[in-house]
Amino acid sequence: MASFAELDAPTLYGLLRLRVDVFVVEQRCAYPELDGRDLEPETRHLWIEGDDGAPLAYLRVLREPDGAARIGRVVTAPHARGRGLAAALMAAALRVVRDRPSRLDAQTPVAGFYARFGYRVAGEEYLDEGIPHVPMFRPAPA
Repeated sequence: MASFAELDAPTLYGLLRLRVDVFVVEQRCAYPELDGRDLEPETRHLWIEGDDGAPLAYLRVLREPDGAARIGRVVTAPHARGRGLAAALMAAALRVVRDRPSRLDAQTPVAGFYARFGYRVAGEEYLDEGIPHVPMFRPAPA
């Protein structure tokens, strides 16, 4: 886990390449992947590396203006899927979130994955770059 300022150039390059390879190339979404939020001081980047040091899975935790957390850019390299890496990252992200409520926007087919972590659909389905998504919310733990 690291803030943007703590990322060295090779690690940052690997994380951004993974995101672009999956979201822009594989999913064919021409959108501003680099949205400026990576740079925010409270953003935390979490990832899992392979034996060669290349990132296999990644996500980021943002702080929203109302103090809630937002988990986003959850991604796993195609060759590393099915190993539980995204679940491990989600568990780590919830340790970062701690007692705050949190939000995410899930691709609709994987909303059930996020439900395993206490997220519930919190709005209507919408299209983002042609891919169906649903907003999801997890209240602060009691």
